[in-house]
Amino acid sequence: MEAPAFDVYTASDTYKVGDTIIFEFAGTPQNIVFWPGTPGRVYEYKDRLFTTGNKLLIKFNTFQQFGTVENNLSVLVSNDFNGIYDTTNVKKATWTDITNRAVLSSGADQTPSGTLDMSEFTAGNKAVTLAFRYVTNTMKTQNRWVVRTFNADNQAADGTVTSMATMSTAGWKAVDFKNPAAVWSITTAQLLMRGTADALDDDWIITKSFNPTAVTPDRGIPIKNITVNLNKYVATGVYTKPGTYKAVFEATNASYENVERVVKEITLTITP
Repeated sequence: MEAPAFDVYTASDTYKVGDTIIFEFAGTPQNIVFWPGTPGRVYEYKDRLFTTGNKLLIKFNTFQQFGTVENNLSVLVSNDFNGIYDTTNVKKATWTDITNRAVLSSGADQTPSGTLDMSEFTAGNKAVTLAFRYVTNTMKTQNRWVVRTFNADNQAADGTVTSMATMSTAGWKAVDFKNPAAVWSITTAQLLMRGTADALDDDWIITKSFNPTAVTPDRGIPIKNITVNLNKYVATGVYTKPGTYKAVFEATNASYENVERVVKEITLTITP
């Protein structure tokens, strides 16, 4: 199978937002895929599995009730938790205490934690797991902790923020080390934990893992296969923001023995 004879042309290299752009083709390849260069459809990112510059930002609100006890709720993060939610595997993981980075309730409801930047734990394409740990040291009437809200957000290098999880989608699992009579309660709205007066407690509640640098490879738009004749492609409504875009067309001929490809690109300037 030979490489396809193929080229692509436009009447201009400058268009306005919303313009219809006609790409004219020379040659007859079997297949053509269009990569407009817009987010999610950039040819250079077709094999990309992770990016750089993204931040995992954690926020939550808490409420401590029925007495204030210092240091019996902690916030922990791990890079090596294996996702098996039992005491053996929680112990095996390395956990870093980041409680001092958060503001926790000292009696007020809906106390905001502030924003916890997990960049140092996610650098190098690492995933992280978050946990709340409730511990009691004396047998008496115990306090209760409520985690009212939880948000894990991904902030891209350009400042765009997208949600990775909320309270209802964070994948919470409770792991009980002591006193099975008192365990974390999980609902879509909140997490709740209160120990009992007749036994000591050590109870964890753990999220799923988060990796803000992991990305899905970009995908092109298939516009021709071997059954279709095509001498032009009319792109309508593709470019919705001003900027400079690299429009790429990948043409291929394929057989059972091999695939031959030709890549052509046109740099387009899109004005307001």
